[in-house]
Amino acid sequence: MARRAGVLLNISSLPSPYGIGTVGEEARDFAKRIASMGFSLWQILPTVPLGSGDCPYAGPSAFAGNVLYIDPRELVKTGLISAEEAEEAVYGGSPYTADYGFAAEAKEKLLRKAFSRCDKTFLDKVTAFGESHRDIGDYALFSAIKKAKGGAPYWEWGEDSDYSRACANMEKYKDEYLYCLFSQYVFSVQWAEFKDYVNSLGVKLFGDMPIYVSRDSADIWAHPHLFLLNKCTGKPEKVAGVPPDYFSEEGQLWGNPLYDWAAMKKDGYDWWCRRISQSGKLYDIVRIDHFRAFASYWAVPATAKTAKEGAWKKGPAMSLFKALKGRTECEIVAEDLGTFGEDVVKLLDDTGFPGMRVVQFGFAPGENSSHLPHNYVNNTVAYVGTHDNNTLLGWLWEATPAEREFALDYCGASREGWEIGGREAPACRKIIESVWRSVADTAIISLQDMCGYGSDTRMNIPGEAEGNWLFRTTAEALDNIDREYYKKINSIYNR
Repeated sequence: MARRAGVLLNISSLPSPYGIGTVGEEARDFAKRIASMGFSLWQILPTVPLGSGDCPYAGPSAFAGNVLYIDPRELVKTGLISAEEAEEAVYGGSPYTADYGFAAEAKEKLLRKAFSRCDKTFLDKVTAFGESHRDIGDYALFSAIKKAKGGAPYWEWGEDSDYSRACANMEKYKDEYLYCLFSQYVFSVQWAEFKDYVNSLGVKLFGDMPIYVSRDSADIWAHPHLFLLNKCTGKPEKVAGVPPDYFSEEGQLWGNPLYDWAAMKKDGYDWWCRRISQSGKLYDIVRIDHFRAFASYWAVPATAKTAKEGAWKKGPAMSLFKALKGRTECEIVAEDLGTFGEDVVKLLDDTGFPGMRVVQFGFAPGENSSHLPHNYVNNTVAYVGTHDNNTLLGWLWEATPAEREFALDYCGASREGWEIGGREAPACRKIIESVWRSVADTAIISLQDMCGYGSDTRMNIPGEAEGNWLFRTTAEALDNIDREYYKKINSIYNR
């Protein structure tokens, strides 16, 4: 594989007039900017509908799109809303923080106006879209019923808790179902146009797929037999999480239902194959979060208070990926961080998928960590930091003196001035260059680290339910990036 480099910035973090970023003109401008610096990858977070706390890793569907990313200006071009109506969605608050609540309310008003003006020709396209995307159709029906039930979880819907009965009752929810499907269709059209433009610049979209789905999701409602639920109560007896690691001393108790891999195997893992195939239409590359669960997964009793009480269970391993063969051309990257094991090593070898390394994890004095750049292998995606990490400058400030001194010495940075941030942050640059010169085929840097920002711009703190996913940048901040520096290191290190 040719050496390459990419930038990590979620769509929500882009500048835009609408409270969060969209796939409109600012997204195209960002793609042009990074292409001009020699970057050929743009990594984003999951594009599914958001879950609690505006989390993109806990949404109500593994297949549907986040309609908050729809750009009103692009919607004007359909003739279904006016330019003046699009102005009603303009946000007057801070450009540095994503306001999901405002965006959700403003976009819904516009989309409902647009839907009310659809003619039969347009609605026929929407209906055909639902027929050819059955899992997105399930999400549309799920959303329609949830609205009618006042937002209650699906297991409180009475007879409509049963997917088959709900489908038989669809006429009751037809108008809201069509509206939800219309919104997904608009997202799909805008996303496809956005992706085509990004690809035309020589940039690939690098997406992210959460390993698990939420309990109150269209996926579990429509396919309960594919999950480990109690046959009588419908409740999970064991849930997902991870044991203690460098992100959390208590481990992380995610609470998602676990997959019934034996049941999934019976139909050739069709749900998973559809899911990865759908991701292959949205992205050129997909990172599967918590990939190690395919080798073995941490199962925690549903009554447990912490993830420490779990145990390892065997996953499907290669049988799933053999079933996937021929169903997608999308590149797959394995997020193989966290507690490791020989079964994970074997699965990575068997699949040939690249794993990940994060340079921040390597700076423990006296340890020859696999996260240190001299230990990287070619088939690796090397990160300065992921969405779960502190920014590089924030890490330098919060590291122990021993960790910081080792990092500075390792990367050849001066011990004086390490605390300086900004676009030319000297210590940050030395660490970035150590990742860029490594043998890893792929190197990724977050926009925050390109700008030399501190921990106040961190995207996510694992284990914290609130205050995440809020970072946004501005056009002025993008203008201030040292374009020539990144163009130079991408050239020097043949990325």
